[in-house]
Amino acid sequence: MAERPLILLHASFDDDPEKGISNRMLKAVQEDFDVLWLKDLQKNPELGKNVIAAQWRPGTKPQITENLHNLPFLKIIGNFGVGYDHIDVKFFNEHGVKVVNTPDVLCDSVADMVFALMLASARRLVPGMKDTMGPEPIKQFNQNLLGLDVCYATLGILGMGGVGFKVAVRAKAFSMKILYHNRNRRSESDENLVGATFCSDLTEMLPQCDFLVLTCPLTPQTTQIIGRDQFNLMKPTSTVINLARGKVIDTAALVEALEMKKIAAAALDVTEPEPLPRDHPLLKLENVIITPHAGTATVETRDKMNRLLLDNIKAHLEGKPLLSEVKPKN
Repeated sequence: MAERPLILLHASFDDDPEKGISNRMLKAVQEDFDVLWLKDLQKNPELGKNVIAAQWRPGTKPQITENLHNLPFLKIIGNFGVGYDHIDVKFFNEHGVKVVNTPDVLCDSVADMVFALMLASARRLVPGMKDTMGPEPIKQFNQNLLGLDVCYATLGILGMGGVGFKVAVRAKAFSMKILYHNRNRRSESDENLVGATFCSDLTEMLPQCDFLVLTCPLTPQTTQIIGRDQFNLMKPTSTVINLARGKVIDTAALVEALEMKKIAAAALDVTEPEPLPRDHPLLKLENVIITPHAGTATVETRDKMNRLLLDNIKAHLEGKPLLSEVKPKN
C-alpha cells in the first residue's frame, strides 16, 4: 500500500471547472490523503491498485463500476450528496465496497434554497428583474406585476426527512400553515415544534396547498408520485417547488398543468432530464423558474460535505463504524 491512503477523484477544478473538485476542497483532501485523478487511472490502470476510496461528485460518474477490477483495495465510495439513487449500492456491497453519503450537513442549505425559489416564484422576481434590468428603455415600472403572499399561506411538504423538517422550521417563521405527507409520521414533539399536521393520504393534502414542496428521496414508490391526477387535485393558484429529484414529477403532466393553468407556477432545482434540452417546453413558460441543481451549492455546505466524506474514510481506516453508510434499497 502507499505511504498515505490514496483517493480516486473525478477531476480537478482546472481540468473541469464545472464538475471538478474545487481547489479549496482539494486542499482539505490532500491534508491526509494522496489523490489519483480518473484521467490518470484511465491512462494507466495499474495506478488503481492502491486506491482505498473514491469520491463521487454531483453529476459525475467516475466509471468506478467499469474500473472495479483495477481497484482491488477499494473499500469506500463517498457520494457527494444525500440522494444515492444513481449508485448501485447492492452491487458495490457485494464486491466488498461500502457506500457513504452526506446527510444532515446539507439540510439547512437545501431548505434555504426551497425558500429562495418559493419567494422568487411567489413574488415574480424573474419577470420583475427582466423589466428593471432588460435592454429596452422603460419610463416607469409595472405596478401591476403582482405576486402572492408566502406568509400565512398553506404549505404542503412531501417528504418530511431532514430537509423537509428544516423547511418546516423556516415555514413556521413565515406563519404558514404546515401540512406534510411522509412514509413515516414524525414524532409528536417534532410536529409540535413546527406546528405541522400529518396527512396520511397525499390526496388529502394536495387540495389544501398554496405551495407544494417536494423533498422526498427518489424510490420506486416516489417515481412520478406527482402526475396528472395529483395536479388535478391542486388549486389553480398553487405552486410546485421541487428540490428532490426530477423523476418524482411526471414532466409531461407538469407542462400540461402549467399550460392549462391547473396550477399557477413551478420552481425547480431538479428536472427530468437534467439539464433540459434547449427546446423543452418548460423553458418557454413564463411561470417556471429552473435553477441548476444548486441546493447544496454554498461554500460552507460543500466544505461540510467534503469533511464528512473524509471523516468516513478515516473511520474506516481506524476500524471504527462509518458515520453515514447507506444500505441497498429494498
